[in-house]
Amino acid sequence: MGYLRELSPSIKELLYEGTVIVAHPLALDAQRQLDRRRQRALTRYYMDAGAGGIAVGVHTTQFAIREKGLYEPVLRLAAEAADEWNPGRPFIKVAGVIGPTDQALAEAKLAASLGYDLALVSNGGLGSWSDEALVERMERIARIIPVFGFYLQPAVGGRQLGYSFWRKVADIPGVVAIKVAPFNRYQTLDVVRAVCASERRDEIALYTGNDDNLLVDLLTPYRFTVGGRVVEKHFVGGLLGHWAFWTRQAVALLEEVKRARRQEGSIPAYLLARAAEITDANSAVFDAAHQFRGCIPGIHEVLRRQGLLEGRWCLDPDEELSEGQAAEIDRVCRAYPHLTDDEFVRSHLREWLS
Repeated sequence: MGYLRELSPSIKELLYEGTVIVAHPLALDAQRQLDRRRQRALTRYYMDAGAGGIAVGVHTTQFAIREKGLYEPVLRLAAEAADEWNPGRPFIKVAGVIGPTDQALAEAKLAASLGYDLALVSNGGLGSWSDEALVERMERIARIIPVFGFYLQPAVGGRQLGYSFWRKVADIPGVVAIKVAPFNRYQTLDVVRAVCASERRDEIALYTGNDDNLLVDLLTPYRFTVGGRVVEKHFVGGLLGHWAFWTRQAVALLEEVKRARRQEGSIPAYLLARAAEITDANSAVFDAAHQFRGCIPGIHEVLRRQGLLEGRWCLDPDEELSEGQAAEIDRVCRAYPHLTDDEFVRSHLREWLS
């Protein structure tokens, strides 16, 4: 059985060129039911902010949407909102796919039927599986829909995956991109080195998911000697929960990075300073001080303050901001107003909520 789908030329060009792909949050009302109006408003915000895509059904969307019967409605709503808001614009739609093989294949088929371009394949919850079984699972998914590989950090349910695993993944014809998000420099290098060693290296777009180091990832040329010659790869963009808020500034930042890379000189000092500021802001919103327990409520809190969400409710009533996290968010908002896009949101909010 061959590979059933390929990316359209416009989506493929955008993916390989590099863009901002937002890990899409879940909008709930006070009864913890799907708030369709605000869910749609978030998609509109990301599109108008200049993002090149969204990832839905991922960690930021809350994995529990599946047990709540919301996986299909949320994916459908996001796809319809994107298609209706700016029809004809290339916009990458990524569906999160998780679970054992049967579940993952069913989710992949659903995503393909709803018009999603790629499946972001998580290995979370499969800690007892061998590398060979995980690779076979990914190969089977890739026969349904192009695959966005995913190295998920262990703190939020991922598992450690070494160079040999990623080397095998890079050779799967249906894998066209990899999100690298172990929040670990050594493990990040494992993935990049494995891709560089594959003959498919030019067919795989690398996207950072390292919210704690995203700007340095984007600025760094990764060089390895393969078969006696130097091979170089860059992270061309990001698929990030961090970019689910202050998205307008994230888009501007990626454009700055692209300009800096084209100049091929030394990295401007202000970008290195900005990297530290972004990491500091991320530490507050993602609740690094408490092993990321308040990550999703932190994202929701920023969006609530901007008016995009009504509250920071999660599907799990116990999932809330950690002690002191709100004060930390206050601190970084005061310290780095240039990272925010509050004025942009204020000027468009009524339109998005219409």
